[in-house]
Amino acid sequence: MQRLIDQLKVMSSAEDFLQYFGVPYDERVVRVNRLHILKRFHQYLNRSEGLDDLDEVAMFRSYRELLTRAYDDFVTSTAQREKVFKVFQDADGTQHVNLSSLRDSLSDRRRAAA
Repeated sequence: MQRLIDQLKVMSSAEDFLQYFGVPYDERVVRVNRLHILKRFHQYLNRSEGLDDLDEVAMFRSYRELLTRAYDDFVTSTAQREKVFKVFQDADGTQHVNLSSLRDSLSDRRRAAA
């Protein structure tokens, strides 16, 4: 089990994880969603109980299944719909800036430049 964890610690990209676990993937999906996939994988791992009690082979299979699930979430959906990151959770991923705050900001910049 520790060997698997040690191997995962040196990986840095979604492609590293997908290749290591042998999950087939479309590069176009990963290119757009790599951070979302890794974040969702991390969420699935945190929600899964009993992973630490598994032997290395069973743990590998469980991790592979969770990574596949995370990847598939973004094959069939979008980052905006999945809302993995806070920016998409807040106000449905939209930001609202009113006109008066823009005017005030412009006035402040003009004063600072003078």
